[in-house]
Amino acid sequence: MKVLGMIFAGGRGTNLGLLTTKRASAALPMAGKYRAIDFTLSNMVASGINRIGVLTQYSPRSLIDHLGSGKEWDLDRKNGGLILLQPYMDLNNALWYRGTGDAVHQNMTFLRRSDEDYVLIGSGDHIYNFNYSDLFNFHFSRGADVTFVYKKLDESYGHNDYGIIETAEDGRVLSFEEKPSDPKNNNAFLGIYFINKHLLMDLLYNTIPQSEGFDILLDVLIPNIKRLRFYAYEFDGYWRNVKKGINEYFKINMDLLNKDVRKSLFYSNKAMIHTKLKDLPPPKCTGTSSIKNSIISDGCIVAGRVVNSIISRGVQVKAGALVENSILMQDTVVEEGAQVKYSILDKECCVRTEKRLIGRKEDLLVFEKGSVI
Repeated sequence: MKVLGMIFAGGRGTNLGLLTTKRASAALPMAGKYRAIDFTLSNMVASGINRIGVLTQYSPRSLIDHLGSGKEWDLDRKNGGLILLQPYMDLNNALWYRGTGDAVHQNMTFLRRSDEDYVLIGSGDHIYNFNYSDLFNFHFSRGADVTFVYKKLDESYGHNDYGIIETAEDGRVLSFEEKPSDPKNNNAFLGIYFINKHLLMDLLYNTIPQSEGFDILLDVLIPNIKRLRFYAYEFDGYWRNVKKGINEYFKINMDLLNKDVRKSLFYSNKAMIHTKLKDLPPPKCTGTSSIKNSIISDGCIVAGRVVNSIISRGVQVKAGALVENSILMQDTVVEEGAQVKYSILDKECCVRTEKRLIGRKEDLLVFEKGSVI
């Protein structure tokens, strides 16, 4: 069985504010040296998928730079490999992607020319570790036409922010509600679809050209829920959606300081998470430094105090400085005596000597790339 992978990575993530003024949400730095898209991409590779199309649109430069030829994921190959699918203009079309369904429809040639029989579709801004092989087996054992992946959400999620699936005992999908105000249950759809390629093409051809809606879920698939065999597979591991907002992005990074979450994401036997490598030395911690429960990435120099924080590549925390409950992205500098608490500093920021950035857990301070404070 051959599976074609497609990753939606073209959205800005408007809830992320300053963090996505110059990048798509799928390109957001995570855990010091990763990007959000690394997780879905690595999951697909670990599941034996070696032809993957990444659908980009909003501010794709940093995402393209990160993915490159796909070498870090073993996708720089003659047959298959990593393909970037950007909107383009030709004699018959001059439109940006108008939605997820339209994005796939505009790249129908990519589907048609691939020799895979099935398509796995995921999102580039979801954080999880999942080998999809069990999903494939579930799909075939049920004789499904379409299989969704869902998760039973606990109280740490906003249930109203997710599509809710109602299933029968055997996993057959009975109904779907998009972000209901009063959810029937806590079975949240995770934006992962598995479907026969030719069926997907037929549905797109029959829907997108004459439709006023262009969403692959709401306008292409769900209207056929009574006619086709829709099933849902339960995922019970760690899963979070970066684009839900700045507080969610902060929570995900802070979750990574929990050893159980780190084990689930990076040290399970499901999928190894790969990322773009850089030739940087190991972090240097001087005799004046103090580090507690933090992630310190390669290329960093720490001479001050770091507590409960994520420190990305090339960051400098100078003597007498304090960084606590914060995220510092690549090449940021915190000068002598400065304090940074409950803050997110994008790449190449600089906090001057003795300055104080004191946010709160419910009211984080966020600074865009290149800020000097």
